[in-house]
Amino acid sequence: MVATPIGNLRDITLRALDVLKSADIIAAEDTRNSTHLLGHFGISTRLVALHEHNERIAAPKIIAALQEGKSVALISDAGTPGISDPGAILVQAVRAAGLPVIPLPGPNAAICALSAAGRDDPHFLFYGFLPAKASARRRELEALRELPYTLAFYEAPHRIVETVEDLLQVLGGERDITFARELTKLFESIHTCKLADAPAWLAGDPNRQRGEFVLLLSGAPPETEAGISAEAQRILQLMLAELPLKQAVKLAAEISGEKKNALYDLALQLK
Repeated sequence: MVATPIGNLRDITLRALDVLKSADIIAAEDTRNSTHLLGHFGISTRLVALHEHNERIAAPKIIAALQEGKSVALISDAGTPGISDPGAILVQAVRAAGLPVIPLPGPNAAICALSAAGRDDPHFLFYGFLPAKASARRRELEALRELPYTLAFYEAPHRIVETVEDLLQVLGGERDITFARELTKLFESIHTCKLADAPAWLAGDPNRQRGEFVLLLSGAPPETEAGISAEAQRILQLMLAELPLKQAVKLAAEISGEKKNALYDLALQLK
């Protein structure tokens, strides 16, 4: 399992180059993309395709090659194979056949983003790509909403605007979001703001919507001293944005089950 650069080709490891040069076969997510990488380093190892649409079919052929004594290196288009990329099904099949799987550490976009985001939370949840359909995406975010960890997502440029809108709708505007875009590439940018300000930041320059994204979201806030849950706080904030204070508190208490007096005190602070 060979990790390859997520952008800058000089991020490849010496061990990765040794393995790719000495392997009998390189299984690649996209042989056209991999040809560019391998050509840059003068590697002419035979390529075969292994991607999400043929992984189950390709796995027995790779196992047969391994059983013949050949070595196979697996690479994805960028980063570490098997992490939001093909590879896991092949690894399961190879292990089930009693053959060894050897990981080579290297580039990973989520870890790269976290290292430069300046977050002091010691815990994070790597989610990867959210569902492409809006309803499924919001449903997944609802399930993640109460988690206190930094949330790490991958997102494509054509979905970044609608994904951020769903993040705002489900998680509320007070969380911090870090946009880590085009990491290690020419137009790399890392920007942190409140989630409430994120749509305007994206709209401020069309270039901010281009490239591959890692999104880092701060986790659910801890309960207040009064013991009000993060969900009740979110409901109260939404109500206060639309209703008079007393009415907002009354409805928030009915929906969340929290004590009205505690919510009233919190509402006064928020106002």
